[in-house]
Amino acid sequence: MKIDILAIAAHPDDVELSCAGTLLKHKSLGQKVGVIDLTRGELGTRGTDKTRAEEAAASSAILDLDVRECIDLPDGFFANTPEFQKKVIKVIRKFQPRVILTNAVRDRHPDHGRAAELVRDSAFLSGLIKIETFDDKGLSQEAWRPEKVYHFIQNDFIQPDFIVDVSEFWDKKMESVKAFKTQFFTGDQSTNPDEPETFISKPGFIEFLEARAREFGHKVGVKYGEGFTTNSSLGIKDLDSLI
Repeated sequence: MKIDILAIAAHPDDVELSCAGTLLKHKSLGQKVGVIDLTRGELGTRGTDKTRAEEAAASSAILDLDVRECIDLPDGFFANTPEFQKKVIKVIRKFQPRVILTNAVRDRHPDHGRAAELVRDSAFLSGLIKIETFDDKGLSQEAWRPEKVYHFIQNDFIQPDFIVDVSEFWDKKMESVKAFKTQFFTGDQSTNPDEPETFISKPGFIEFLEARAREFGHKVGVKYGEGFTTNSSLGIKDLDSLI
């Protein structure tokens, strides 16, 4: 299956927090969208890798993803090395995305910046025909390089290079975020009363998400926006294509 937009992120919920609205928008345009979780988020303070997997499945249904897979890199301990690059290359060649969305180039969580470098470099290397990878049936994979790699913006503020209007999809995005009920404040914490409070489980974190999206939206004259950065120049067909 070829995927138009493939989001590859360090942890389950990274995509939901940062670019779920963009995925929903492109899904509404008839494109195929998917998520690759690099890790299971097994080092997270709250929940377990099992509950994170269940929550990711629930979120995937809300987002109507065409595919979601986890490639089981070690949470907290993966690096931008040939060993891990080949695992990312393999999944890029499997789904042959036109566009990849991935983690912020720098952020509060060190995994995010490392994932940004790992995915960016793997996307380039995936296009080199002399790098051999094999699918799950042992068949040689075709070299494939996506047209673009964009980095979403996470906890730390980064000036976006462009902003996607996700106003129409904001409520559905937040529904996908709150599917991770062990991680975030959902308005009913009775499901995990014994879990320790964390930076992201406080009610204020959800308020911060909305404030950030409103700020980005304000910059382009819409209600809610999701911001992205790029390592390459952006081209437009004409001035009227800008909002």
